[in-house]
Amino acid sequence: MPSFDVVSQVDQHELRNAVDQTNREKEKRFDFKGTAARVEQSGRELTIIGETEFQIRQIVEILHVKMAKRGIDLGCLQAGKIIESGKESRQSILAKHGIDQETAKAILKAVKESKLKVQAMVQGEEVRVAGKKRDDLQEIIRTLREKDFGQPLQYINFRE
Repeated sequence: MPSFDVVSQVDQHELRNAVDQTNREKEKRFDFKGTAARVEQSGRELTIIGETEFQIRQIVEILHVKMAKRGIDLGCLQAGKIIESGKESRQSILAKHGIDQETAKAILKAVKESKLKVQAMVQGEEVRVAGKKRDDLQEIIRTLREKDFGQPLQYINFRE
């Protein structure tokens, strides 16, 4: 029976490359000369460090450009508040990974509303959709792409 998985993933290697490129570009820019501004990565959490809120916003803008060029959807980022303390400001950004329960329920609801003969089931942080016809599965992918679930979705493991 043909099936595919709906997931929300961030390529960690590409994320690391975007962070490295951002730090390299920051070193070349005149407005950042002699500052301790930088981006640090710990798993899926990014920490933007700068002297002022303006510097943090500039670094985030550079980071967004680098991520877009590397094929990372910016919808997966969840930015925290900018915290200022002394001479340093910080902002945490989390790269969301996996589909939470609310989003999974919304995907299941969208699949059921399509009235196609397919079954959808939640498996951890992903949703598996199976059906007898390949065309029905392709129609489900088209339907899910039209809707906004608040995070980027990928459609993988399409099997016959």
